Amino acid sequence: MEIPMPAPICLIENSPAGELRVQQEALQVLAEISQPVVVVAVAGLYRTGKSYLMNRLAGKRTGFSLGSTIQSHTKGIWMWCLPHPHPRRAGHTLVLLDTEGLGDVEKGDGKNDTWIFALAVLLSSTLVCNSLGTINQQAMEQLHYVTELTERIKVKAAGEGGRGDVKVKAAGEGGRQEGEDLAEFVRFFPAFVWAVRDFTLQLELDGREITEDEYLENALKLKPGSSQRAQLYNLPRECIRQFFPARKCFVFVQPAGRRDLPRLEELREAELEPEFREQVARFCHHVWETSKPKTIPGGHVVTGAMLGNLAVTYVDAIRSGAVPCMESAVLALAQIENSAAVGEAVAAYEEQLGRRAALPTESVQELLELHAQCEREALRAFMARAFKDDERRFQGELMRRLEEQKEKLFHRNDQASSDRCWAALLELSDELEDQICQGVYSVPGGYQRFLDDRQHMVERYWQVPGKGVKAEEVLQEFLQAKEAVAQSILQTDEALTEKEKEMAAQRARAEAAEREQQVLKQKEAELQQKLEDQERSYQENLRQLETKLEDERKKLLEEQGKMMDQKLKEQEALLREGFREEAGRLESQIRHLQQQNEEIRKPSWIQKALGVLTDVATLMLPGFVGKAAGAVSNFVRRLF
Repeated sequence: MEIPMPAPICLIENSPAGELRVQQEALQVLAEISQPVVVVAVAGLYRTGKSYLMNRLAGKRTGFSLGSTIQSHTKGIWMWCLPHPHPRRAGHTLVLLDTEGLGDVEKGDGKNDTWIFALAVLLSSTLVCNSLGTINQQAMEQLHYVTELTERIKVKAAGEGGRGDVKVKAAGEGGRQEGEDLAEFVRFFPAFVWAVRDFTLQLELDGREITEDEYLENALKLKPGSSQRAQLYNLPRECIRQFFPARKCFVFVQPAGRRDLPRLEELREAELEPEFREQVARFCHHVWETSKPKTIPGGHVVTGAMLGNLAVTYVDAIRSGAVPCMESAVLALAQIENSAAVGEAVAAYEEQLGRRAALPTESVQELLELHAQCEREALRAFMARAFKDDERRFQGELMRRLEEQKEKLFHRNDQASSDRCWAALLELSDELEDQICQGVYSVPGGYQRFLDDRQHMVERYWQVPGKGVKAEEVLQEFLQAKEAVAQSILQTDEALTEKEKEMAAQRARAEAAEREQQVLKQKEAELQQKLEDQERSYQENLRQLETKLEDERKKLLEEQGKMMDQKLKEQEALLREGFREEAGRLESQIRHLQQQNEEIRKPSWIQKALGVLTDVATLMLPGFVGKAAGAVSNFVRRLF
């Protein structure tokens, strides 16, 4: 799948009036992208060359506007969607987000700078922070947008059992407030790459050569003490360490002479500094190879359409004056995706049915097996897309819709069978009708001859292939419709006495009643098969939900494990730097993660979801109530 996008377009406009708006054109582009997206955003002060790096990541010389003056050129957030260039990410779309330069003095009011930075963080899977010169205190202070993130974003909405806003204090200032857990923020935040441009220093520390990553980590070391100066020094560093545990650094020499910098995008490769070219190549390779698809907590992969919905949710919250809530945005996204998942699943059912259906079927069981095959594929499609359907409302809706599809399938099958049976009977009865019209049976002994010919027609009817499930019922209706003619022939047969006529009439009524009883039994058996199929349907829902929950549990534990490793690393670093009290506070976060792991591993983690599904199934599948409880209890016993 390739989205034709020769140049970037504006995703989020920052109007001169200071209003943020998501652009419909960009949303339409994203809506067409059903692939997972790898979202790389760049942020940093204006006129630091952010757009150039984005163009190189796109594999282009031009695209994002570079500008050639001291004014900020990019307004809002611009987007470029391209096929991912790395073989490991085949089937993924690379979404590049170039953000408005921060700190532009000509804007006068920089209140939207922090929102632009926050949106870059919330929408990306990799955030590139671009700065000039060196990573010094000035560079840290200019990155004050990081320290403001927790004032502009919250994890959970009030009343949702969360902690709401989280405030970060500098080391030596008492650490985080009671009960706050920055791990929740980290679940939503991207990997972090610091790009230091026009770097002129030697990468050395205490007389030894160091790597770029070591340079960054050394710059992020905290200063001991509780003075205001120490607090101001530590605050941005602690925020970066806590919010972005996955960090990488690249330094770049000046790409060309000062005279050539204004026309950087026009320069040929040979005109660029060789060292700069090598540094840019390493940077691009790292971003392409290591940047992961954008995910939301629980490991759910974001598509282009989902990214567009996230952008709208966050910007709408900002425009309304509210603090964007990450969990609320995810839940709102889940509502959209789960509703779409139901529609996609029903479409998958219909597609499978179109491939497999050859109506009418010879038996109800054959039709139910056809339905089961299509339902299985529909459920797979639903499970692949749906997430956070904790109340199983959407899975229940799918149950209801597929039950309706089954009834429609039965109706279509019945109609196809009925049409074929009537067509066969009308053709086979032509000769019988002609003989009735010609008076062949209006002679002494004609009634018995009529019965013989009618029986022969019935025998031929049963030999016709492909009549389907309505064969018995249609035959009964046909014979019932012709009973008046049969009785007329009987009454005019002069070869029979009145007593013989009465006995023949009684025999005809008994045969008709027997056929009627046979049809009723067939309908009762069909109803029973349908009810049993609801049990099968429930078991299939249960089985696929179990598989999905097990997969979600695995992803959650992997996510938790990575977070715990990062916390342990940070704790070790704090201890090494002498911040024992701060390292001790991390211990509570580590214990909290361990407790969460224990809860996730318990059988009750899955049991609860299955119990909810049972309640939903009893509402959506009529006649199912009696069997559900036993099914779940058996399943739960297996878990233990």
